[in-house]
Amino acid sequence: MPDWTLHQGDALTILPTLPAGLVDAVVMDPPYNSGGRTNTARRSQSARDKYVSGDATHLLPDFGGDNRDQRAYTYWLTVIMALALKTARPGAAALVFSDWAQLPATSDALQAGGWTWRGIVPWHKPISRPVKDGFRRECEYVLWGSNGEPARHAPTVYLPGWLEGSQPRGKTRVHITQKPVSIMRQLVRIAPAGGIILDPFAGSGTTGVAALTEGRAFIGIEDSATIAASARERLTAAA
Repeated sequence: MPDWTLHQGDALTILPTLPAGLVDAVVMDPPYNSGGRTNTARRSQSARDKYVSGDATHLLPDFGGDNRDQRAYTYWLTVIMALALKTARPGAAALVFSDWAQLPATSDALQAGGWTWRGIVPWHKPISRPVKDGFRRECEYVLWGSNGEPARHAPTVYLPGWLEGSQPRGKTRVHITQKPVSIMRQLVRIAPAGGIILDPFAGSGTTGVAALTEGRAFIGIEDSATIAASARERLTAAA
Protein backbone atom coordinates (compact mmCIF):
# COMPACT_ATOMS: atom_id res chain seq x y z
CA MET A 1 0.00 0.00 0.00
CA PRO A 2 1.37 3.46 -0.86
CA ASP A 3 2.45 5.82 1.90
CA TRP A 4 0.57 8.84 3.23
CA THR A 5 1.53 11.98 5.12
CA LEU A 6 -0.77 14.49 6.78
CA HIS A 7 0.53 17.92 7.83
CA GLN A 8 -1.48 19.86 10.40
CA GLY A 9 -1.39 23.59 9.73
CA ASP A 10 -2.22 26.36 7.27
CA ALA A 11 -1.74 25.48 3.59
CA LEU A 12 -0.13 28.89 2.97
CA THR A 13 2.57 28.00 5.49
CA ILE A 14 3.10 24.34 4.64
CA LEU A 15 2.95 24.35 0.82
CA PRO A 16 6.24 26.34 0.48
CA THR A 17 8.04 23.67 2.55
CA LEU A 18 7.18 20.83 0.16
CA PRO A 19 9.75 19.78 -2.47
CA ALA A 20 9.35 21.20 -5.96
CA GLY A 21 8.19 18.89 -8.75
CA LEU A 22 7.03 16.22 -6.30
CA VAL A 23 3.36 15.47 -6.98
CA ASP A 24 1.43 14.05 -9.91
CA ALA A 25 -1.90 15.68 -9.12
CA VAL A 26 -3.33 18.35 -6.82
CA VAL A 27 -6.90 17.54 -5.78
CA MET A 28 -8.49 20.13 -3.52
CA ASP A 29 -11.82 21.08 -1.99
CA PRO A 30 -11.12 24.58 -0.62
CA PRO A 31 -13.60 26.45 1.59
CA TYR A 32 -16.02 27.89 -0.97
CA ASN A 33 -16.46 31.19 0.87
CA SER A 34 -19.89 31.27 -0.70
CA GLY A 35 -23.39 31.82 0.61
CA GLY A 36 -23.41 35.35 2.02
CA ARG A 37 -24.61 38.07 -0.34
CA THR A 38 -23.31 40.91 1.87
CA ASN A 39 -20.17 41.49 3.94
CA THR A 40 -22.25 41.24 7.11
CA ALA A 41 -23.65 37.87 6.09
CA ARG A 42 -20.24 36.54 5.11
CA ARG A 43 -18.67 37.59 8.41
CA SER A 44 -21.48 36.33 10.63
CA GLN A 45 -22.22 32.94 9.06
CA SER A 46 -20.15 29.96 10.17
CA ALA A 47 -19.53 26.99 7.90
CA ARG A 48 -22.07 25.07 9.93
CA ASP A 49 -24.66 27.83 9.33
CA LYS A 50 -24.09 27.56 5.58
CA TYR A 51 -23.77 23.84 4.98
CA VAL A 52 -25.79 22.09 7.69
CA SER A 53 -29.58 21.98 7.83
CA GLY A 54 -31.14 23.73 10.80
CA ASP A 55 -32.75 20.50 12.02
CA ALA A 56 -29.52 18.48 11.92
CA THR A 57 -28.75 16.59 15.13
CA HIS A 58 -25.08 15.78 14.52
CA LEU A 59 -22.26 17.75 16.14
CA LEU A 60 -19.67 17.68 13.35
CA PRO A 61 -16.86 20.21 13.96
CA ASP A 62 -17.02 23.62 12.33
CA PHE A 63 -14.10 24.91 10.25
CA GLY A 64 -12.64 28.33 9.55
CA GLY A 65 -11.51 30.20 6.46
CA ASP A 66 -14.98 30.44 4.92
CA ASN A 67 -15.77 34.13 5.46
CA ARG A 68 -13.72 35.89 2.75
CA ASP A 69 -15.38 38.30 0.36
CA GLN A 70 -15.18 37.69 -3.39
CA ARG A 71 -11.95 39.56 -4.04
CA ALA A 72 -10.19 38.15 -0.98
CA TYR A 73 -11.23 34.60 -1.96
CA THR A 74 -9.92 35.03 -5.49
CA TYR A 75 -6.58 36.43 -4.34
CA TRP A 76 -6.17 33.84 -1.58
CA LEU A 77 -6.95 30.91 -3.88
CA THR A 78 -4.62 32.31 -6.55
CA VAL A 79 -1.74 32.21 -4.06
CA ILE A 80 -2.68 28.64 -3.07
CA MET A 81 -2.77 27.56 -6.72
CA ALA A 82 0.63 29.17 -7.42
CA LEU A 83 2.22 27.45 -4.42
CA ALA A 84 0.65 24.13 -5.40
CA LEU A 85 2.01 24.53 -8.94
CA LYS A 86 5.56 24.59 -7.57
CA THR A 87 5.03 21.18 -5.99
CA ALA A 88 3.73 19.68 -9.25
CA ARG A 89 5.62 17.73 -11.87
CA PRO A 90 5.34 18.87 -15.51
CA GLY A 91 2.03 17.55 -16.83
CA ALA A 92 0.50 17.17 -13.36
CA ALA A 93 -3.21 17.84 -13.00
CA ALA A 94 -5.10 20.19 -10.71
CA LEU A 95 -8.70 19.41 -9.75
CA VAL A 96 -10.52 22.08 -7.72
CA PHE A 97 -14.06 21.85 -6.35
CA SER A 98 -16.40 24.86 -6.55
CA ASP A 99 -20.07 25.73 -6.26
CA TRP A 100 -21.96 27.78 -8.86
CA ALA A 101 -21.42 31.10 -7.07
CA GLN A 102 -17.62 30.81 -6.97
CA LEU A 103 -17.13 29.14 -10.33
CA PRO A 104 -15.89 32.32 -12.12
CA ALA A 105 -13.57 33.29 -9.24
CA THR A 106 -12.19 29.76 -9.00
CA SER A 107 -11.43 29.60 -12.72
CA ASP A 108 -9.66 32.96 -12.47
CA ALA A 109 -7.56 31.73 -9.54
CA LEU A 110 -6.67 28.48 -11.31
CA GLN A 111 -5.33 30.32 -14.34
CA ALA A 112 -3.74 33.23 -12.46
CA GLY A 113 -1.91 30.65 -10.34
CA GLY A 114 -0.16 29.39 -13.47
CA TRP A 115 -2.22 26.32 -14.36
CA THR A 116 -3.62 25.73 -17.84
CA TRP A 117 -7.39 25.43 -17.62
CA ARG A 118 -8.64 22.22 -19.26
CA GLY A 119 -12.34 22.03 -18.44
CA ILE A 120 -15.14 21.56 -15.92
CA VAL A 121 -16.58 18.29 -14.63
CA PRO A 122 -20.11 18.68 -13.18
CA TRP A 123 -20.90 16.76 -10.00
CA HIS A 124 -24.59 15.83 -9.71
CA LYS A 125 -25.86 15.32 -6.15
CA PRO A 126 -29.12 13.31 -6.17
CA ILE A 127 -29.77 14.22 -2.53
CA SER A 128 -29.83 18.02 -2.33
CA ARG A 129 -31.83 20.88 -0.89
CA PRO A 130 -34.89 22.14 -2.79
CA VAL A 131 -35.23 25.82 -3.72
CA LYS A 132 -38.62 27.54 -3.33
CA ASP A 133 -39.99 28.68 -6.69
CA GLY A 134 -36.68 27.87 -8.37
CA PHE A 135 -34.25 25.20 -9.50
CA ARG A 136 -32.76 22.69 -7.11
CA ARG A 137 -29.06 23.27 -6.49
CA GLU A 138 -27.98 19.71 -7.11
CA CYS A 139 -24.72 20.38 -8.92
CA GLU A 140 -21.24 21.37 -7.86
CA TYR A 141 -18.24 21.46 -10.14
CA VAL A 142 -14.65 20.26 -10.48
CA LEU A 143 -12.34 22.55 -12.44
CA TRP A 144 -9.56 20.74 -14.26
CA GLY A 145 -6.19 22.25 -15.05
CA SER A 146 -2.69 21.04 -15.85
CA ASN A 147 0.92 22.08 -15.39
CA GLY A 148 1.63 22.58 -19.08
CA GLU A 149 0.62 19.77 -21.40
CA PRO A 150 -1.21 16.99 -19.51
CA ALA A 151 0.81 13.90 -18.65
CA ARG A 152 0.06 10.87 -20.80
CA HIS A 153 -0.88 7.62 -19.10
CA ALA A 154 0.40 4.22 -20.13
CA PRO A 155 -1.94 2.52 -20.70
CA THR A 156 -4.25 5.38 -21.68
CA VAL A 157 -7.09 6.18 -19.26
CA TYR A 158 -10.51 7.59 -20.09
CA LEU A 159 -12.10 9.42 -17.17
CA PRO A 160 -15.76 10.43 -16.85
CA GLY A 161 -16.91 13.96 -17.70
CA TRP A 162 -19.86 13.69 -15.32
CA LEU A 163 -19.84 12.63 -11.67
CA GLU A 164 -22.79 11.50 -9.57
CA GLY A 165 -23.03 10.81 -5.85
CA SER A 166 -24.51 12.30 -2.70
CA GLN A 167 -22.76 13.48 0.43
CA PRO A 168 -22.24 10.73 3.03
CA ARG A 169 -24.99 10.50 5.62
CA GLY A 170 -25.34 9.06 9.10
CA LYS A 171 -22.30 7.57 10.82
CA THR A 172 -20.22 7.67 7.63
CA ARG A 173 -20.34 11.48 7.62
CA VAL A 174 -17.51 12.92 9.72
CA HIS A 175 -17.10 16.36 8.09
CA ILE A 176 -19.58 19.12 7.25
CA THR A 177 -18.62 19.28 3.56
CA GLN A 178 -17.37 15.70 3.16
CA LYS A 179 -17.21 14.39 -0.41
CA PRO A 180 -18.17 10.80 -1.38
CA VAL A 181 -15.24 8.39 -1.59
CA SER A 182 -16.75 7.04 -4.82
CA ILE A 183 -16.42 10.49 -6.43
CA MET A 184 -12.86 11.01 -5.19
CA ARG A 185 -11.77 7.55 -6.39
CA GLN A 186 -12.66 8.57 -9.94
CA LEU A 187 -10.82 11.87 -9.64
CA VAL A 188 -7.53 10.57 -8.24
CA ARG A 189 -7.12 8.38 -11.33
CA ILE A 190 -5.97 11.55 -13.12
CA ALA A 191 -2.59 10.70 -11.53
CA PRO A 192 -0.72 7.62 -12.78
CA ALA A 193 -0.77 4.44 -10.71
CA GLY A 194 1.80 4.77 -7.94
CA GLY A 195 1.80 8.57 -8.27
CA ILE A 196 1.46 11.15 -5.51
CA ILE A 197 -1.74 13.08 -4.79
CA LEU A 198 -1.59 16.39 -2.87
CA ASP A 199 -4.64 17.84 -1.09
CA PRO A 200 -3.99 21.22 0.62
CA PHE A 201 -7.43 21.09 2.30
CA ALA A 202 -7.55 17.49 3.40
CA GLY A 203 -10.52 17.79 5.76
CA SER A 204 -11.50 14.36 7.02
CA GLY A 205 -9.11 12.69 4.58
CA THR A 206 -11.49 11.51 1.85
CA THR A 207 -9.07 12.37 -0.96
CA GLY A 208 -6.38 10.38 0.84
CA VAL A 209 -8.64 7.39 1.41
CA ALA A 210 -9.49 7.40 -2.29
CA ALA A 211 -5.84 7.79 -3.30
CA LEU A 212 -4.68 4.89 -1.14
CA THR A 213 -7.55 2.72 -2.35
CA GLU A 214 -6.58 3.45 -5.96
CA GLY A 215 -2.88 2.71 -5.41
CA ARG A 216 -1.65 6.31 -5.15
CA ALA A 217 0.41 7.91 -2.38
CA PHE A 218 -1.05 10.88 -0.51
CA ILE A 219 0.12 14.14 1.02
CA GLY A 220 -2.50 16.16 2.86
CA ILE A 221 -2.67 19.46 4.73
CA GLU A 222 -5.40 20.26 7.27
CA ASP A 223 -5.57 23.39 9.40
CA SER A 224 -7.90 22.11 12.14
CA ALA A 225 -6.24 19.86 14.71
CA THR A 226 -9.59 18.21 15.51
CA ILE A 227 -10.41 17.46 11.89
CA ALA A 228 -6.83 16.35 11.17
CA ALA A 229 -7.10 13.78 13.96
CA SER A 230 -10.22 12.38 12.30
CA ALA A 231 -8.41 12.26 8.95
CA ARG A 232 -5.49 10.35 10.45
CA GLU A 233 -7.87 7.71 11.79
CA ARG A 234 -9.45 7.24 8.36
CA LEU A 235 -6.12 7.19 6.54
CA THR A 236 -4.69 4.66 8.97
CA ALA A 237 -7.70 2.42 8.43
CA ALA A 238 -7.46 2.78 4.63
CA ALA A 239 -3.76 1.91 4.68
